Amino acid sequence: MNPLYHQARFLKSANRLDQLPPDTGLEVAFAGRSNAGKSSALNAITGQKSLARTSKTPGRTQLINVFPISDAMALVDLPGYGYAKVPEKIRAHWQQVMPTYLAKRRALRGVMLIMDIRHPLRDFDSQMLAWTGDTGLPVHILLSKADKLKRGAAMQVLLSVRKELEARFPHASVQLFSAQSRLGVEEAHTVLDRWFGVQEVP
Repeated sequence: MNPLYHQARFLKSANRLDQLPPDTGLEVAFAGRSNAGKSSALNAITGQKSLARTSKTPGRTQLINVFPISDAMALVDLPGYGYAKVPEKIRAHWQQVMPTYLAKRRALRGVMLIMDIRHPLRDFDSQMLAWTGDTGLPVHILLSKADKLKRGAAMQVLLSVRKELEARFPHASVQLFSAQSRLGVEEAHTVLDRWFGVQEVP
């Protein structure tokens, strides 16, 4: 487990791309439907209880939140998407901003896409996979809340999603994940290490 991610701290929130920090260094973005467990996944991966705000009200993350882990690396929490109660104006805004960020942000090295294991590959997930496929960005999917299913059922979903990705989105990989039980945290760290080009500290 790389202690680098425990150093994550909140830097700023941005409503527009020109409000983000300078486009230098390396970034990994976290994306997902509003109720997929994205904030909980970020907290589990950084080993912090409240780095990203978790809420029982989906759609709470409506800004881009930047969490540096060093002077040259950052985790970026993208707005939760696909939740009906988010005002139409805000949804339309992010529908414009997201593809631009994914296509134009030079610091971006990959996207961690969080999906509830009980509802994988919904329309908005497929849209995100299509956007990243167009830009050649690698995606790693965390099938979150895996503790809600029995092991056999979870493995079945994993294999099914993997097969679908091979057919439609070969730039994406997938794993089981649970913020609650910390299942898959080290596997997620390994992917982040690869994207950031860092060595695990022994």
